[in-house]
Amino acid sequence: MGEAIQTGLKKGLNITWQLSKILIPTYIIVTFLQYTPFIEALARYFEPILYYLGLPGKAALVLVLGNLINLYAAIGVIPALDFSFKEITILSLMLSFSHSLIVESAIAKKMGGSIIKLNFLRVGIAIISAFILNILW
Repeated sequence: MGEAIQTGLKKGLNITWQLSKILIPTYIIVTFLQYTPFIEALARYFEPILYYLGLPGKAALVLVLGNLINLYAAIGVIPALDFSFKEITILSLMLSFSHSLIVESAIAKKMGGSIIKLNFLRVGIAIISAFILNILW
């Protein structure tokens, strides 16, 4: 029993360390970027598009990081940008369908799938589901 607890503790600490290496730097960088014109410019650019999904323009940063890097990078950005519960729910729904597109595209290619069709489907379902959830909320 003691060995199982020790093994579990080691694995838990290792996972915490691995996630912290992504979450903490992402949070710090985005917090820093809030004091520059970058996030404001990004938000203004994407605001008209994301409005129909119930999201502010700054949500584009979460979606880009979640889709191009991984979910943990997106999770690290969310607290730094102060989203509402509704916005976090919509972002979570979207990223559940489309995340880590680059890595998962490589896997799909090795399995013989069409990268373009798969990514179009994943991103399309993410957008449609966010649109519907925004209407129903």
